[in-house]
Amino acid sequence: MPAAHAQWEVAAIAVQPLWFQFGVVVMLGLLVGSFLNVVIHRLPRMMERAEANYVASLRNEPLPYRDRFDLAMPRSHCPDCQRPVAHRHNVPVIGFLLLRGRCGACGAPIGWRYPAVEVTGAAVAAAALWQLGPTWQAAAGMVLGWSLLALALIDAESLLLPDQITQPLLWLGLLVNVWGLFVPATDAIVGAAGGYLMLWGVYWLFKLLRGKEGMGYGDFKLMAALGGWFGWQALPALLLLSSLAGLVCALGTGLVRSLDRDRPLPFGPCLAVAGILVLLGGDDWLLRVIAAAFPWVR
Repeated sequence: MPAAHAQWEVAAIAVQPLWFQFGVVVMLGLLVGSFLNVVIHRLPRMMERAEANYVASLRNEPLPYRDRFDLAMPRSHCPDCQRPVAHRHNVPVIGFLLLRGRCGACGAPIGWRYPAVEVTGAAVAAAALWQLGPTWQAAAGMVLGWSLLALALIDAESLLLPDQITQPLLWLGLLVNVWGLFVPATDAIVGAAGGYLMLWGVYWLFKLLRGKEGMGYGDFKLMAALGGWFGWQALPALLLLSSLAGLVCALGTGLVRSLDRDRPLPFGPCLAVAGILVLLGGDDWLLRVIAAAFPWVR
């Protein structure tokens, strides 16, 4: 797209009233959040079914899963009574409130995660608009934030960071920076390679010292994607912020229940938190917070 045309598109949005801009992105965020609920729930199961069918085909055995199961089919339904959800109840947040948090057919409770993801999707969109303005950078940032939200919850539940999300996210980050949307293209390429190698090095160091794996290859790919979006300059901030988030998560888990040392801590949510913080605050925001809290520190 020519630069002049892109500027015209942004100008057309910028002239709209602020309430209109935020109303549009909040509604869009709610709708995307509703779709992310489907992705979070179904994508790991789609991967599990595909792997089981692949193994069965190699052994010339009957396929264990023959019915269609993807992001579109079957329709959204209650896991208890299997009744499809009515279209009017699929409206983000409003449907949950109309049903009072229970299935309209059998009365089974509906998890609070569903409206929470929808509201978070809207919050990510509003925060990107507030911080970056009505720009293509904000639009790209919304896509990044929504992707990180999905990856964080999938990893928290299943210890998976699907290639179906991390790899397109990496290529999209490199693509948007062809036009220097966040950083120059060279910085993005070096950032992607450096991000992967950084966690790859941590992985092998931990394995040599402890004799076991401390993270998965999906973490490498997600860090590479973040490096592709924000450039190599952001890698130290991403590593520091994700490590702090992991420490807070580990301490919080230990306070609620005894922490199983053999159970791996999902690092994807920590990387996602770091990515959103860098998106909204830049890679030097932590230094600015420290400087504001401790003005005598230079």
